Amino acid sequence: MDAPVSLPTATDVDEAARRLAGVAVHTPLLRSAALDATTKGRVFLKAETLQHTGSFKFRGAYNKLAAIPVERRAGGVVAFSSGNHAQGVAAAARLLGMSCVIVMPHDAPRAKRERTAAFGAEIVLYDRTHDDREAIAADIAARRGATLVPPYDDALIIAGQGTAGREILEDLGALGLVPDVVVVTASGGGLTAGIALAVKARAPSAALYTAEPQGFDDHARSFRSGRREQNTALTGTICDALMARMPGELTFAINLSLVGAGVAVSDDEVAAAVAFAFAELKLVVEPGGAVALAALLTGKIDVAGKVAVAVLSGGNVDPELFFRLVA
Repeated sequence: MDAPVSLPTATDVDEAARRLAGVAVHTPLLRSAALDATTKGRVFLKAETLQHTGSFKFRGAYNKLAAIPVERRAGGVVAFSSGNHAQGVAAAARLLGMSCVIVMPHDAPRAKRERTAAFGAEIVLYDRTHDDREAIAADIAARRGATLVPPYDDALIIAGQGTAGREILEDLGALGLVPDVVVVTASGGGLTAGIALAVKARAPSAALYTAEPQGFDDHARSFRSGRREQNTALTGTICDALMARMPGELTFAINLSLVGAGVAVSDDEVAAAVAFAFAELKLVVEPGGAVALAALLTGKIDVAGKVAVAVLSGGNVDPELFFRLVA
């Protein structure tokens, strides 16, 4: 029988922060007077759009790869991703001198495919509706003696993503504040789980929420049922980074305990959030990265009179799509 997998803890997030020190960007918390006026709260936006590779995914990828023993690095790494995890793994592999193969859907945004290749990764394309990306990646890893790097359901990945939450608490603490509400975009749940571990360790009274696209709100439904629910659709939202079929096993074990509530927003509401971030903050945010902001702008999470944080999780958007959303 396989040995049981231990869930990561806040201590693992602290260890990841030490591993990422001087490598990952300590991204800023940004303010918007217009956002405060709309929400009637004191809102901070964690700009992971400014992280290496344009998303939070670099944190977990580097933490995972840097923990691989030197004697096991010769076979390289293999990952499966629609784009942001792909770029994070490819960039981390290049920094650590490791070969890298990424299994990507053929309909992934061109900008994400091109950026992943630019980091030196070998790309293997698959069809979302017919192929099993995990099986493809596992086969490649087995044949090459490579390390498989999951996008979210891995203790080191979760701990690495949690460093974003650790920074949120540090930066708010420097202002004499603690968060009342933290809203995180969710796909497989790795970012949410990592941030929840970090936040709850230092601000146990903070309420955490997931934000997801309509039709892909598996976390919100899973929180209500108490078990992992699966989305029926495979595609059908502009939030290409947030189309995981269901919450991860490890991530949900953490999130059910520490988060426990989620909301869903429409593509139109996400588009408005992308436009808002560009107009008010001069930030390029991809649709999937703007879902938490959309949840606040629409009032689906009430933050009136509260200190709130929404994570802008990525900025890797196709230029043509971005133009349509902001225009």
